[in-house]
Amino acid sequence: MNAVLIIDKPAGLTSHDVVNRARRILRERSIGHLGTLDPMATGVLPLVTGNLTRLAQFYTASEKTYEGTIRFGFATDTYDADGEATTTPQDVTPRAEEIEAIATRFRGLIEQTPPPFSAKKIKGVPAYKLARQHKEVVLKPVQVEIKEFVILAVEADGARFRARVASGTYMRSVAHDMGRELGCGAHLESLRRTSVAEFNLDDAHTLEQLAAATHNMHTGIASPGGTHDNSPPVLLAGPTKPAQPRPGGTPETLDDYFIHARKLLPDFPSVTADEPTVARIRSGRTVNLPDVSRARQVKVFASQRELIAIATRIAGTLFHPKIVLCV
Repeated sequence: MNAVLIIDKPAGLTSHDVVNRARRILRERSIGHLGTLDPMATGVLPLVTGNLTRLAQFYTASEKTYEGTIRFGFATDTYDADGEATTTPQDVTPRAEEIEAIATRFRGLIEQTPPPFSAKKIKGVPAYKLARQHKEVVLKPVQVEIKEFVILAVEADGARFRARVASGTYMRSVAHDMGRELGCGAHLESLRRTSVAEFNLDDAHTLEQLAAATHNMHTGIASPGGTHDNSPPVLLAGPTKPAQPRPGGTPETLDDYFIHARKLLPDFPSVTADEPTVARIRSGRTVNLPDVSRARQVKVFASQRELIAIATRIAGTLFHPKIVLCV
């Protein structure tokens, strides 16, 4: 099974938990994700399966968007609502003007210290493992980019926000640092990821919906041309809702949960190769692709839906397959 699907991650599960559940549901061992979400966070978690796990390298710097709530009054050791308070709780009612003034300091390129409970490594050991052992965690500030940070509302001791950030940005650290600026402490009360790269909530389905579609497939409840292990990925369809018959009486199939391959990596041009070119690419040889001569990297298809390679231009119209996805 070679596919990309988007899970609406529930609170309480780690991203690895979601991957493990998807492995059991799909009966597919080779599954990875395209960007960790904290256990308390919900929302867009792209999964890649089979040979398409090799696409992960092209998503390491993906932009992400979030919506969430910052609660003022005390800080926590994890910088979110899952942690233990590290400052004495106090009653605060920050004014909207105060919050907006502080928010301006967290826009653009900033220096940010990652949370001690994070995957950042210290001498090869993830920081969160040291923090759980109550060992000292000293992380150096890194430069991150917050492209958009909008305060949507200030209510009682909380502030709702929307953010668009570059890879590597921790909204938990933003919340913690804003509390420090106000002098009252703060933590991230809730967080929902609304997009990663080209994927958003409109593409997302729950694990329960995925399980229902898989059950339907294995019990023979599927539309003509239903999925099988070698099915090409197709466009995810319909709003997020329990699996049910579509108009006309045709039930949803597992394929409806996969992103169409031509929707992936939209900044890369697509080209459909002829049979001799496909054969050369499958064997890892350089090919001539005159239709995309100005592109640095391209998606190469053997048919409308079969993505076989990502190729890199080496000179003129000559491209060499950087990764071959189907041999």
